[in-house]
Amino acid sequence: MTQIDQFESIFKKADKPKFELEPVDLDSLLIVSDAGPEQTNQFQARVVDFLDNTLLEKKIHWHRICGDALTSVNDVVERIGQLKPDLVCTFRNLNAPATDYPYSLGVYLDVLSQTTDVPVLVLPSPHRAASIPHSTGTVMAIADDLPGDHHLVSYAARLTSPNGKLLLTHVEDQTVFNRYMKVIGKIATIDTEAARESIREQLLKEPHDYIHSCSQVILAAGLPIEVVEIVTVGHSLRDYQRLIEEHRVDLLVLNTKQEDQLAMHGLAYPLCVELRDTPILML
Repeated sequence: MTQIDQFESIFKKADKPKFELEPVDLDSLLIVSDAGPEQTNQFQARVVDFLDNTLLEKKIHWHRICGDALTSVNDVVERIGQLKPDLVCTFRNLNAPATDYPYSLGVYLDVLSQTTDVPVLVLPSPHRAASIPHSTGTVMAIADDLPGDHHLVSYAARLTSPNGKLLLTHVEDQTVFNRYMKVIGKIATIDTEAARESIREQLLKEPHDYIHSCSQVILAAGLPIEVVEIVTVGHSLRDYQRLIEEHRVDLLVLNTKQEDQLAMHGLAYPLCVELRDTPILML
């Protein structure tokens, strides 16, 4: 390695993204339900109970689309465009028997997650026995590449109840790491074991440093929440499921959009499909 390369590496290593807390307003919320007025009232009451400690605004404007008004996906998208809510609260398999489609989101959520910029809070269906948690005491934010994702962390922090825990989670994919190390092992000019340790250390250091900056900024902002770091190497989907269960997560926050494709982003879809009893905020 030349001296110029060494200086460049040192400079890049020192260039670390620092968290910037974004304002998150929640003063206009939309309930989307396929049930009649009475059952929708019950669902809305559970949503209010779930978010109660985080709705800090003096007055919340609630809007509803329910029952017979839920006629088509296009109508719902147009209505959201007219109302411009800060958050849509709904559940899986709208206008479809959830018991018949236990591992899908349904056409409404498939479309809403991709065609609108409004965050969608997906809650356990009122048509099932699963209950909505009573608070957002433990919130987990996950991303394929957490460092620099201020938007994701800001929403997760905003929806964490006072005195609650915000779990900032980064799971580096062990399978992908092994595949690259297998290629590196075939290059004679690279010390494989030294590369393995250096690459692994750097992959985990970057999210560690970013989460540390998140903790500092959130503390300085006076938010009464505890930031917990979870940075590890694993098998992504399986490990996220284990962590969610282990920490008894009340709300999972993740990105669902990807600029270069229409389908849901990365691990978001399998997580949203399989975690039917865990509230999920789709950004």
